[in-house]
Amino acid sequence: MIPEHLIIEVFREIMTTPIISIVGKSNSGKTTLVATIKHNIHGFDMDHEGKDSWRHKKAGARTTVISSAHRVALIEDLDHDHSLDEIRGKYIKGADIILSEGYKGNPFPKIEVFRSELKRELLCKKEDNLLAIASDIIIDIGVPCFNIGDAQGIVDLIENKFLK
Repeated sequence: MIPEHLIIEVFREIMTTPIISIVGKSNSGKTTLVATIKHNIHGFDMDHEGKDSWRHKKAGARTTVISSAHRVALIEDLDHDHSLDEIRGKYIKGADIILSEGYKGNPFPKIEVFRSELKRELLCKKEDNLLAIASDIIIDIGVPCFNIGDAQGIVDLIENKFLK
């Protein structure tokens, strides 16, 4: 008989939205490939001085939600840098797949964007859960290497591996 905790763990893994991170050195072209969750270790500010949402935060609100007929944005004070797992569990609902930009140290599959003109080393190895490389040159390290302009090839790989 299979222990109940193993059944729950397998079910949770089957039911969670897969995450793939697009990684690469600065200016390699990650954002032009794709980005849906952007990691910024330096922090960011969406509120602008004088706006109501800015006043709410200044008055002590821990969380501010800005909502319109077409969009919702949430600004929340955090006590730590959230992992992709935490972000997925807390904020993302009803998605078939999550593509993140950055998060090179996470355990999820990664596609590295590499441009030879930058004269830098690859960030990831196959052992880092590297799924593929998108590059302007052919790189053979045991994972598929796509031309950086071959969006369809990359989409096909993701679709076949995670969505079928």
